[in-house]
Amino acid sequence: MGRLITALGVKPLGKWQWQFKAFWLYGVVEPTTGERFFLQFSHVDSDCYQRYLDAFSQQYSDSLNILQVDNGAFHKAKSLRIPDNVILLFQPAYCPELNPIERLWLHLKKDLRWNFFKDITELQTKVDELLNELSNETVASLTGYSFILDALSVASIL
Repeated sequence: MGRLITALGVKPLGKWQWQFKAFWLYGVVEPTTGERFFLQFSHVDSDCYQRYLDAFSQQYSDSLNILQVDNGAFHKAKSLRIPDNVILLFQPAYCPELNPIERLWLHLKKDLRWNFFKDITELQTKVDELLNELSNETVASLTGYSFILDALSVASIL
């Protein structure tokens, strides 16, 4: 649901999708360059997260990667094998505003409001289209919090 402009006193009407099916979009963004890596999964758990970490690690095998994550149970599962080139940085509890990717999720959701999808595949296709349309500049402008960019600039000096 989202806001819709209507005349004063007019309640907006839209199709409502009562069925519930879901998929999960796992993602990482680099706030200085706008580079990103996304994969879709049918659910969220430590097995899917492990597959995501492995794919991410292979994609960026030439660099040391710090991933800021929330305190979800699947991020902390004892069965996780964190790749050697990945470091998980846990953000404080109940602070999604500290994670740069949260702004990107809001941006994507804004473009999906008031749309009606006949099935989950159509929604997944639309999400893929929206992700592919994003430029690096747009992603960087959405995710580049000043305090993160300042910290990254200091880290690159060291």
